[in-house]
Amino acid sequence: MRIELITIGDELLLGFTIDTNGAHLARELGAVGVEIARRTSVGDRADDIAAAVGDAIRRTGAVITTGGLGPTSDDLTKPAIAALFGRPMRFDPVIYAGLEAMWAARPQWGPMPAANRQQAYVPEGATILENRHGSAPGIWLEDDTGRWVAMLPGVPREMRGMLADHLVPRLTRLVASAPGGDVVVRSRTLRTVGIGESALAGLLGDLADGAGGLPLAYLPGTEGVDLRLTARGLPAAEADERLGGAVALLRARIGRFVYGEGSDDLAALVLAACRERHLTIAVGESCTGGVLGARLTAVPGSSDVFLGGVIAYDNSVKESLLDVPSAEIRAEGSVSEPVARALALGARARIGADVGIGVTGVAGPGGGTPEKPVGTVWIAVAGPGAAAPVAVQTRRTMLVGDRGEIRQRAAQIGLDMVRQAVTTTPA
Repeated sequence: MRIELITIGDELLLGFTIDTNGAHLARELGAVGVEIARRTSVGDRADDIAAAVGDAIRRTGAVITTGGLGPTSDDLTKPAIAALFGRPMRFDPVIYAGLEAMWAARPQWGPMPAANRQQAYVPEGATILENRHGSAPGIWLEDDTGRWVAMLPGVPREMRGMLADHLVPRLTRLVASAPGGDVVVRSRTLRTVGIGESALAGLLGDLADGAGGLPLAYLPGTEGVDLRLTARGLPAAEADERLGGAVALLRARIGRFVYGEGSDDLAALVLAACRERHLTIAVGESCTGGVLGARLTAVPGSSDVFLGGVIAYDNSVKESLLDVPSAEIRAEGSVSEPVARALALGARARIGADVGIGVTGVAGPGGGTPEKPVGTVWIAVAGPGAAAPVAVQTRRTMLVGDRGEIRQRAAQIGLDMVRQAVTTTPA
């Protein structure tokens, strides 16, 4: 089954909102054998919505829209598509009663606005898709030839919930009943860090374009380069088997740079590895300004591993709170290996952790020199281990990107250094 996706909203075209719905729909539907053939974004104009949906219906006969189902004047998806199908709009008292009940259960919202009555109007003959995640119901509208449009809200949390509640089960049944309905579109993604896209391709050699007959895509980002393998048009069992074999081939070549799969978060993996070994972490951050600590504390339950840190931006703070020797700052500069080492050791000792991480660098856009250009970052990891002196690993890295990207990349490399140091420690 091939469908088209139409995302609706001026905010998408103006760039104020990033379309994350399309990516989520493609992943979830591909897993059940549905392929998104085309994605289109249109603004909040009835004529544009109708034209885009009409063109898509003629091509594939199956369309999902997101957005334009709310209570305001720019929410025109339902009437525009109803007109395309030649259906009048009708008032649904059941939907309206549900809206009233929702407001009654939340007195802090105040009285229900009159504008919300608009959400109770639906195309004649439509199937209502209950929204347990918000106020706007979804719509399934089908003509007598089997062509259909499914309308979902644009709010990502609501869209994802309704996709799981209604569309995935419905489309799974449709795919299973169609000729060749046992085929799927499935992907597996390896997450790498500490190596660039071209270097990965060089290491992979004859696997650079794909493995096991499956194509390979390179997806660079601030956290590293993701490698995505995709199996299309295969029965589920065969797709999974071939993906598993292809992943094994890639890991055999580049395994030391792979930290996870799918949506794995390196901070969460580091915390889990430390937790298993009863290790704690502290950070001393300069150029990252708290990004490393934020990555760790974003993971629920991190408090049993991450003890805290110091944002030691000014040199006086480095000296007074983390015991960085002023002589080393004068001799080598604040962006240097000795200072990174001292930050890591100071954080470890002052906070009482098993592992200390120190980061110092030039994030830009200014502040660079010929010797230390923008993107120069020194990272150090002190520990784990109780032996004296404490083992310290350091790394000088030259990072690219704007200020935010350099800070994010530095934090990711720091986390990977901890991962490597910790995983060599017995659990």
